[in-house]
Amino acid sequence: MDSQRKMILLKYTSLVTLTLQNAVLGLSMRYARTRSGDMFMSSTAVVMSEVVKLLTCLLFVYQEEGTIARTTAALHNTIIKEPMDTLKVCVPSFVYIIQNNLLYVSASHLDAATYQVTYQLKILTTAMFTVLILRRSLQHFQWGALVILLTGVVMVQLAHTDMPYLPSGFEQNRLLGFGAALSACVLSGFAGIYFEKILKGSDISVWMRNVQLSFLSLPFGLFTCLMYDGTRIHSNGFFFGYDVFVWYLVTLQAGGGLVVALVVKYADNILKGFATSLAIVISCVASIYLFDFHITLQFVLGASLVICSIFMYNYKP
Repeated sequence: MDSQRKMILLKYTSLVTLTLQNAVLGLSMRYARTRSGDMFMSSTAVVMSEVVKLLTCLLFVYQEEGTIARTTAALHNTIIKEPMDTLKVCVPSFVYIIQNNLLYVSASHLDAATYQVTYQLKILTTAMFTVLILRRSLQHFQWGALVILLTGVVMVQLAHTDMPYLPSGFEQNRLLGFGAALSACVLSGFAGIYFEKILKGSDISVWMRNVQLSFLSLPFGLFTCLMYDGTRIHSNGFFFGYDVFVWYLVTLQAGGGLVVALVVKYADNILKGFATSLAIVISCVASIYLFDFHITLQFVLGASLVICSIFMYNYKP
C-alpha cells in the first residue's frame, strides 16, 4: 500500500514539475526579453545555462561513482579515451546551442501565450524525425493529431497581427518570432531523436551523456557569443545586463530539463499531455495579467485544437 501511495505521489509530482517547467520558462523568457532596462545578451545566457547544467550533471556522476578519483577516471574513459563516441555527441551539442538561441529570439518577438502554443510544433518535428531516423511508424490517429496541431498553430499565429513596441525599446516582429520558433522546433525534434538514438545505443548513463553534451556545447556557445555579440561583450563585458532575475532564468533553463528527466519516467503519456496542455492554459491566463495580452476567439479555438491534438497524439488505445 505504501508503494502504491509513493507511485501516486511521484505521478502527481511529475505533473506539477512538468507543468511548471513548460509554463514558467516561457513566461520568464518573455519577461526577461521585454522588460525595460539594460538588456542582457541571450548568447551569454545560453552559455551560462550550459555551465550550470554541466556542473549539475557532474554532481550526479560523482554521486553515481562515489569518489572523486572514480569520477575523474570515468570522465577520462568516457570522453577522452572514446573520441569517436564523443564526436557523435558534437552534433546535438551544436544543434542545442542554436536552438536555445532561437528560443530567445522567439520569446522576444512572440507573446508568451503564442510562443507556448507555437513551440508545440516540436511534437510534429519530433514525429517526423522518429519516422526518418528511428524508422518507427505512426498510427493513423497520430497523423490526424499532427494535422490538427498544425491547423491550431496557424490559427493562433493569425489571431494577432499587431506589432507593438515593448518596454525594452524595440518593435517585435511576429514573422521573425514564428520563424525562430519553427526553426527551434525542427532542431529540437532532430536533436532529441538523435540523442535518444545515442542513449539507446550504449550503456553510458544519461548523466554522463549530459556531461558530454554540455562540455561540447560550451565551445559552440562561446563561438556564437563572439560571432554575434563579440563587439558588445568587448565593450560592456560578458555579464552585461545580468541581475538576479537573469541568473534565475539561467538556472531555470539549465535545471528544468534535468528535473523533468528525473521525474518523467513516472508520468505516462496522458499525464505528460495533460501537463503540457495545463501549461498552455497557465501561460494564456498569466499573459493577460503580466503582459496585457488580449485573447480572441480565434486564438482560443486554435489553442484548443493544439491541446486536443496533444491528447490525441499521446493516446495509446
